[in-house]
Amino acid sequence: MLTHRRLQTWPGDLTKDTLLGSPLPNWLVDPVIPRILALSKEEGNHDDNIFTGSPHRAPNHVLVNEYLPGQGIMPHKDGPAYHPVVCTVSLGASLCLDVYGSNEDGTRESNPRWRIFQEPRSLLITTDDLYTEYLHGIADLGADMDLREGTIANWPLLRSPDLILHGKNERQTRTSLTYRDVIKVSKLGSKIGIFDRR
Repeated sequence: MLTHRRLQTWPGDLTKDTLLGSPLPNWLVDPVIPRILALSKEEGNHDDNIFTGSPHRAPNHVLVNEYLPGQGIMPHKDGPAYHPVVCTVSLGASLCLDVYGSNEDGTRESNPRWRIFQEPRSLLITTDDLYTEYLHGIADLGADMDLREGTIANWPLLRSPDLILHGKNERQTRTSLTYRDVIKVSKLGSKIGIFDRR
């Protein structure tokens, strides 16, 4: 699923769906997390942001993924280790994220239900059923094709649709920052403590 792509996990990998507690580096915090926490779940309600209901009330884990032209990731669900809110910041170039439903027998649908065009410096927030019930992936393509109002779910929200020429986006290098709240966090002190027993 991640073959031949560059990936970093901050502050570290999960072990048995648990994160070893450690702060995120400042370059992943400012200015992104304050801006995410300023987003209200409901318009006009500034006391209730998108992470208000999460265990730590803020992201505590970030994946940094690099996608070169022709690279993608198989359709998947992120799983129960995370609170069902995912914030993905796109940097560099644009590409399409495909969102799939499941058939009655549990297999993945053959065609995406939605295609989301992720532009540079855009933020995609996935929550609730879209997080728990649907799969998301990026096709291994050198170019995204057939991009238009009827095929792209977020077309009215695009900042620069005029850069899509003849419905085609030639892919270039894209980096994504995926912010999530890992539910289970192990404190560093308790982990070190197991080695102090006599």
